[in-house]
Amino acid sequence: MRIGDVASAVGLSTQTIRFYERRGLLPKPHRDPNGYRTYDPAILARLQFIRNGQGAGLTLLEVAAILELRGEGTSPCTHVRELLSTKLEDVRARQSELVALEAELESLISRSQRLDPADCTDVAVCHIIAPRR
Repeated sequence: MRIGDVASAVGLSTQTIRFYERRGLLPKPHRDPNGYRTYDPAILARLQFIRNGQGAGLTLLEVAAILELRGEGTSPCTHVRELLSTKLEDVRARQSELVALEAELESLISRSQRLDPADCTDVAVCHIIAPRR
């Protein structure tokens, strides 16, 4: 398969595929005498794995580490479970932060409805987000 065929099959740009090659996420393709890249059809599953990993919140470095483990003949499942557990903890922490931010924004908006813009001074810049007295 040529790079354009691979790109179409997985819904990626040819530039993304070349980027993955440079990052070591994909094996170097065979080159035809004319210099065109020729890929084994198995590359499609690998590219889908990379996309799925990113969709699960994994970085390309994390995906590369998983691929490296598999390349060494090791089942990466335990490593992947640990990565995903850490991602889930991060998401839950971020959700808590977002809930707190939501409450703060609602409070500021509510406060803004009670304040008179004429009372705002240059020193305070904007009394909606100035320190509360």
